[in-house]
Amino acid sequence: MDTYDLALTLAGLAILGAAVVPRLLAERPLSFPVVYIAAGAAAFALPFGLPRPDPVADGEAVERLTELVVLISLMGSGLRIDRPAGWRSWQVTWRLLAVAMPLTIAGAALLGWWMLGLVPATALLLGAVLAPTDPVLASDVQVGPPGEEEEDEVRFALTSEAGLNDGLAFPFTNAAIAALGAATLTDWVGGWFLEDVVVKLAVGVAVGWLVGRALALAAFRLPKASGRLAESAEGFVAVAATLLAYGVGELCHGYGFLSVFVAACTLRAYERGHDYHQVLHKFAESTERLLMAGMLVLLGGAVVGGVLEPLTLRGAVFGLVLVLVLRPLAGWLAQWRTGRPRHERAAIAFFGIRGLGSAYYLAHALQEADFGRADELWAIVTFVILLSAVLHGLTATPVMLRLERRRSIGARNRRAADRHRTDPTAGPMPPVPTPVD
Repeated sequence: MDTYDLALTLAGLAILGAAVVPRLLAERPLSFPVVYIAAGAAAFALPFGLPRPDPVADGEAVERLTELVVLISLMGSGLRIDRPAGWRSWQVTWRLLAVAMPLTIAGAALLGWWMLGLVPATALLLGAVLAPTDPVLASDVQVGPPGEEEEDEVRFALTSEAGLNDGLAFPFTNAAIAALGAATLTDWVGGWFLEDVVVKLAVGVAVGWLVGRALALAAFRLPKASGRLAESAEGFVAVAATLLAYGVGELCHGYGFLSVFVAACTLRAYERGHDYHQVLHKFAESTERLLMAGMLVLLGGAVVGGVLEPLTLRGAVFGLVLVLVLRPLAGWLAQWRTGRPRHERAAIAFFGIRGLGSAYYLAHALQEADFGRADELWAIVTFVILLSAVLHGLTATPVMLRLERRRSIGARNRRAADRHRTDPTAGPMPPVPTPVD
């Protein structure tokens, strides 16, 4: 059997499934990532002679492929968000970034050092790569397409957090890389903070805003005679925006991931009611799904190829603690005194989905420096991604449907209360049951 022809056949099936499977799984407690990881594992386990992916040996390829998927996903996430950026309107997002993310990194690093016996630099790396929530595998808990008013607080918080912390994980990953070559603690912290925190974050945000604004002007503000982009209805401009923002951000020595998300949000802020935003988002979403399908199939192939073989019992316990205890606790503490209902805070804290962003950061760091124990690190990170995909994939739809029912009941209660206050002849307010927290 010709391996090339077989690979083309399987690729065709995977692409077709990327269009069909999400529709079949709508409102069912099963997610697209779980199905595709299982399909990839089955395809590579069959005796067809397909070469099994090895993230340790093919680190550079993994870095580039996951980078592309995350970039397109960041653009799609930014284009989804209808809410204008602001300190109060994004309050929960800022708290998750400033509190939950550093707590998760610190907690995971301490666990890696104490439980797994990792040296401090490697423990910090493990915490950094597992800290960001993932915009790729989190589509079931993110806001809907632009303009569809599906932007409740839970979905908004998880979407905006995933969009921003995939860029904010870079300083901590670079801190781990710099720790291996630093002569003194002062040199390490001083050089890292100035360059990797202050300068690169500022440049990433500035480039994203400038690129997003320039594209918005080209799309919506130029005279029609100049060929306004929004009149063309060409969705591939979303890919152009992604590559431009990332490329310019990296060339200016900023964080390209951050530039892409900021550019998407800036572009979305112009002419919010224009149909072109839906065109851009639809193309970005389709591209993301195709790329994600391929990566998930390869992830399934890596699983049957033995990437989990170096996983120890302690490594598995580490992953369970991270997903079930550390992230939920950090997410809950970050929302202290926000005034949000307990069930919403619990959902935001629980759905800290780990995914392909973690694979990218690990592949990138291992290409930059020799941390040692690469097999074990890949085993732990892959286990966490699989655990998150299965656990969050099976619970996302039921939890989100329950939250939507609660919001619907709450809205009915408020409308009934308003009618009763404004119309004294309405009689006693009919009781509307509200689920218990």
